[in-house]
Amino acid sequence: MIKIIIAEDHALFRSGLKQILSVEKDLIVEGEAGSCEEAFELCEVINPHLLLLDISLPGLNGIQAIPRFKEICPDMKILIISMHGMSEYVRSAFKAGANGYLLKTADSEEFFYAIHAIFQGNQYISKELTSSMLNVILQNEKIETEDLLEKITNREKEILIYVAKGLSNKDIAVQLNIAEKTVITHRTNFMRKLSLHNVREIVMFAMKNNLISMEQD
Repeated sequence: MIKIIIAEDHALFRSGLKQILSVEKDLIVEGEAGSCEEAFELCEVINPHLLLLDISLPGLNGIQAIPRFKEICPDMKILIISMHGMSEYVRSAFKAGANGYLLKTADSEEFFYAIHAIFQGNQYISKELTSSMLNVILQNEKIETEDLLEKITNREKEILIYVAKGLSNKDIAVQLNIAEKTVITHRTNFMRKLSLHNVREIVMFAMKNNLISMEQD
């Protein structure tokens, strides 16, 4: 069961989303909020799996609030549902930590597709966005990725790849002919620099940045 909170200041639109979501038995709306401040409180109590978040909310806007939502519920997925299709909004939303961006003009089929896509570990961008806008977003993401990789040394990157491939610290030490303690030090350093907290996140980072292939030998 996927617990959902809707943060949207128009009650009629919230009702429409609830009605659409009621079609899927594994999706349940646990709370509604008309502002980010109300949504913060609901997230602390409910700990939802998914937040449907509008950008144009009274007070703190949706994009500004994303980091706070991530602090309260680190594992929660965030799907922006907005009338704004400008590239700067989309880019800012993903940079802040959103998992998907859907325009309010989307139909119910795309709505459900977006939800399932982000729960499969993918980002989703509304199909109504122009290809040129999408290219701008992807180019920005590429630049940010390059900046991240510049934070770590070549040795740290090498060990990151080995960890992502499933090798233990001991195995990596043998492969590189260095002490296991040195491997642990490099591993701790790159995880801190890249804000990675476990092996799963290391693997996802390596795959996303083409450091390893999706299929391991």
